[in-house]
Amino acid sequence: MPSSSRIGDRVACNGLQVARVLHDFVTLEALPGTGIAPARFWSGLASLLAEFAPRNAQLLQRRDSLQAHIDAWHRAHPGPAFDAAQYRRMLEEIGYLGPEGPAFTIDVQGVDEEIARIAGPQLVVPLDNARYALHAANARWGSLYDALYGTDVIPDDDGAARGGGYNPVRGRQVVAYVRAFLDRHFALGGASHADAVAYAVGPDGLAVRLRDGRTARLQHAAALIGYQGDAAAPSAVLLVHHGLHVEIQIDRTRAAGRTDAAGISDVVIESAITSIQDCEDSVAAVDAEDKVRVYRNWLGLMKGNLQSRFQKDGESVLRSLSSDRRYRSLAGEELVLPGRSLMLVRNVGLFMMSDAITLAGAPAPEGVIDAAVTVLSALHDLTGTARLRNSRQGSIYIVKPKLHGAEEVAFTDELFARIEDMLGLARFTIKIGIMDEERRTTLNLTQCIRAARQRVIFINTGFLDRTGGEIHTCMEAGPVLRKKDLRLAGWLEAYERRNVDVGLRCGFAGRAQIGKGMWAMPELMAAMLASKIAQPRAGANTAWVPSPTAATLHALHYHEVDVARVQAELRMQPPVPLDEILRPPLAANSTWSAAEIAEELDNNAQSILGYVVRWIDFGIGCSKVPDYYNVALMEDRATLRISSQLLANWLRHGVCTPAAVDQALRRMALVVDKQNAGDPAYRPMGVDLDGSIAFAAARDLIFKGHELPDGYTELILHARRAQKKAEVKA
Repeated sequence: MPSSSRIGDRVACNGLQVARVLHDFVTLEALPGTGIAPARFWSGLASLLAEFAPRNAQLLQRRDSLQAHIDAWHRAHPGPAFDAAQYRRMLEEIGYLGPEGPAFTIDVQGVDEEIARIAGPQLVVPLDNARYALHAANARWGSLYDALYGTDVIPDDDGAARGGGYNPVRGRQVVAYVRAFLDRHFALGGASHADAVAYAVGPDGLAVRLRDGRTARLQHAAALIGYQGDAAAPSAVLLVHHGLHVEIQIDRTRAAGRTDAAGISDVVIESAITSIQDCEDSVAAVDAEDKVRVYRNWLGLMKGNLQSRFQKDGESVLRSLSSDRRYRSLAGEELVLPGRSLMLVRNVGLFMMSDAITLAGAPAPEGVIDAAVTVLSALHDLTGTARLRNSRQGSIYIVKPKLHGAEEVAFTDELFARIEDMLGLARFTIKIGIMDEERRTTLNLTQCIRAARQRVIFINTGFLDRTGGEIHTCMEAGPVLRKKDLRLAGWLEAYERRNVDVGLRCGFAGRAQIGKGMWAMPELMAAMLASKIAQPRAGANTAWVPSPTAATLHALHYHEVDVARVQAELRMQPPVPLDEILRPPLAANSTWSAAEIAEELDNNAQSILGYVVRWIDFGIGCSKVPDYYNVALMEDRATLRISSQLLANWLRHGVCTPAAVDQALRRMALVVDKQNAGDPAYRPMGVDLDGSIAFAAARDLIFKGHELPDGYTELILHARRAQKKAEVKA
């Protein structure tokens, strides 16, 4: 009997029913060149699902059981003034909070230096968009001139306004800013880069000729490591500081170089050292066709042949992966630096199921499918068949979101081991990034790391999902704080600090990343520069950014802060007590005024609708959405989770009425329609609110929010998006 047969749009394969589009993608596109035969892959995946699907289900049941215990306890002990010691004992008794165990150090081998040793930005992009995926991969290097000129870092006053063609006043301010950056981190003895008229590389290092005829040299000669062109008149000078490279480009034929005394046409800096190509929160992949689009882009990145053609300024542009950058070292040898960020791929969490593959008629755990297919695709990078290399150490990096506690990390570690066996990979080839964004993981972070001590290459914090999980966990305890006050709650600062403490105690310094969350306002770069420096100062050697431009600007923080030194100092401090994280963000009293309640309802309703309408109607999983105050925010399912859970919580405790929430939704639907009026493809919800699938999805997320597992939005979003796709096809 053959191992597979085609029936309609599905392929019967080793006991699995596989969507034809997925089966053909794997068999005809992903497998060739890997040395893995189709029969071996499909039989291996069938065995994986037979073993791990029941265990996955048991872990989800365990989540529900624990939450039921916590809900019952809160109903018996309502309000913000419950006994914290009794609460902790309850969490320990039910196994939600476990013992930390003896001290240990992670033992991970084959980790690329971008993760182990270089501190810098991490860019996260939706993998279903090839153009964005390529932008992120190529964001390893960014023009500092462009990043400054095009953003509000340089104010639009005093004649320095953007727009309407090149503004020389603004250009001079950009140049002055960059020269100050060079002086701060690549200082010249007794001189300034602002006075340079020529750069040369000689036996004694970098020689900078000044306006007054003198020659200045770097105070730290070792900062110069290479150049391009003729040493006496180089076209580029390569410097390094805190492990990050800076390239001074010299070209008097370019516009900026023609007016610069030294001929400097740009300063290009290492920016997005790593990137996360996301299959999860920032994509809207609800069926096999959607998933294959995501997988195909990852395969193209791993093969090095992904391309995207798009229109820019009326012209057709073809984007592909950047080549490595080549220089001449001071010893006269070729020096090659990576031209692309080191790419990690974020799979979905345990909660997600997909009918792209069914097992005994039931949708399969999507995380198992993700792991098998993304690792298979990455074999092209490891086997040397790719045009460009991603991991020079021969590792595959998978970010795993929404894990609840050490047992789920251990489950993932075992899954990765089985996939290694299935595909003939050495043990621990697959590395794991543990997203510390669920409450049970935060409280048991040391044990989570222990469960993957030979794989773990990053932990991070994420305010939005973590807060959404916090609200759902304490759903029955009482009303939570308003959204603007949640960031000020004591547990949040303790959570951020303790994440770093635990990572350092487990030996992450010089071995793995300790990450911080996203800057969600991509148009407010001056504010980002002012505030995001707090993350490296807190000991994080990476933090998330929403765009290549933001990566270039955030990279400046890692020149300002020596993260390795900060981590060494933090290791000497006592850890944050766990009890500081255990108190949920409940309002001390819920006597808000009617105006305050109405503002909170409108704020959250607008946020939910603004994101959901693009998710449902267009299948866009990550959008730059104007908020209630008309500030453009990067929204994804994490932001949706917190807004919907907050309103569900307030409904649960009578802070607001269902009628008031409905009225807010109807008001804000008209606001969102107005905010999208410039999009010719947008269909206003207000034309037929009762017939709008997106509006119905927003209502479901709020009114059913208390019963959604862990407050996750996927069940509703996926069902409503599938309904919309069926409507469009009809």
